Amino acid sequence: MAAPAREQAPPRIVIDGDDGRPLAVARIDVVDPDTARASLHVAAGHLPAGTRARLVDAVFDDPDVRSRRQVQVTLPLGDTEILDRVRQRGLIATFRAAGSTCLVEAELPPS
Repeated sequence: MAAPAREQAPPRIVIDGDDGRPLAVARIDVVDPDTARASLHVAAGHLPAGTRARLVDAVFDDPDVRSRRQVQVTLPLGDTEILDRVRQRGLIATFRAAGSTCLVEAELPPS
């Protein structure tokens, strides 16, 4: 018998536009005492300037991320604004393409 499908948790972080439409979301999971994992998604099309950076900042400022030594981030492949902001907020150890996403592992500065 197959294991029951795990229900996906709702996004922890949501960046809304002026019209209330979600522009960017992040799901955060604690992997172990030292590591958090964040999955970032942005709406298709033009987004207001700074939306992606605000999403990264909200993830890195989340208590479950801030209290860890490392964060693993999944982001849309080719999204250089998100990648650049992750570089500004943490020391990137590795990053690689995986299908339509980019997987980034970053060390967090001591809080």
